[in-house]
Amino acid sequence: MTVDGLDERRVALRGAAAACAGELREHAAALDAAPSEMKPHLGVPGFDLVRRCTTPERYGDPLRVGRFTYASGSSLDTVVWMTELAYGDAGMVLAAPGPSLAGILVDQLGDEGQREYFYRAVAGADVWAFFAVTEPAHGSDASGMECALSLGAPGSHRLDGTKKYVGNGARGSVGVIFARTGAGPLSIRAALVEAGADGFDAQGLDMVGLRGAALGEIRLDGVAVPDERLLARHLPPTRRGLWGAVRVFNTVRPQVAALAVGTGLACADLVRTERPRAPGLETVRARLESCRRLVYEAGAALDHDRDAGALSSTAKIAAVAAARETSRWAVRSLGPAALTDHPLLEKWTRDVCSFEFMEGTSDIQRLHVSRAWVRGRVRAGGPR
Repeated sequence: MTVDGLDERRVALRGAAAACAGELREHAAALDAAPSEMKPHLGVPGFDLVRRCTTPERYGDPLRVGRFTYASGSSLDTVVWMTELAYGDAGMVLAAPGPSLAGILVDQLGDEGQREYFYRAVAGADVWAFFAVTEPAHGSDASGMECALSLGAPGSHRLDGTKKYVGNGARGSVGVIFARTGAGPLSIRAALVEAGADGFDAQGLDMVGLRGAALGEIRLDGVAVPDERLLARHLPPTRRGLWGAVRVFNTVRPQVAALAVGTGLACADLVRTERPRAPGLETVRARLESCRRLVYEAGAALDHDRDAGALSSTAKIAAVAAARETSRWAVRSLGPAALTDHPLLEKWTRDVCSFEFMEGTSDIQRLHVSRAWVRGRVRAGGPR
């Protein structure tokens, strides 16, 4: 059995995620209104699915659907369930407790002890992880990074600086922070840090869209980092901070595209429910379904080669544009009072704008694709 090119195993995963989408949507408006009040939402099955599918099997209880088992590791699996959950609500997906982006990096750069420490720390149903790269004056530009990692007491380092626009920044209990040990590009390192450490201060930021992501600012004043919490100690310098970050970004791009596709389909189906013969409905849905298949292809390409980011960039460009244009079409189709009559549509029109800025704008993604072309990683028929 196949659906959109998926085998039976992934069709089952898609169905399990789709079954959770409705309850996520029921909680979406309340979360958007009060993103810091997570307690009423912690029991939703969609959160449990996210945690099970993003935790390695040896550290958690993987999702089981029939005879199939799912845990972290496959990008295609991830974009399949993420698209379906985002059809419920993307803000709720991003609010789910669990390892999040930090888990992707720990899988890439952590030794056995660090992976054990991290996944045990985020094992609870009410624990979030943060991934701190961006800074107030430099965004995610690694060449301008100012956060410093310097020698501290024997057997430890210290962190000083500020990180901003960090997902789960104000509610995360543990996570990864990038900082410099010197001036060169190989001096950037990643450290596992607990939010309760002395000198660690986090504040939430006001947000317009995707409020469930709970962006925050983290200030670090002499935060002690034991040497055993420095990731990639067992790897050569070229496989430490920046290399790991690039792999995380490659992995996240099709996930952002999946969130966009799911949100776009939600907007289109709202119109189909309210106005079944709305002009352009079938065209809009066909475009989004094409984007869904492209996202699946990007996930499969990453499973084959973790450094193959060109198709991921292409998927993000296409899906974000389609979702944004679909939300505007939906508002036009439902009339002048659409945003007041349909509060979730109003929310989704804010959310789709946020996808543009997650893991690089469309202009940055075009640069990724063009550079891949120059390096021979893309041919006329698509990425190699």
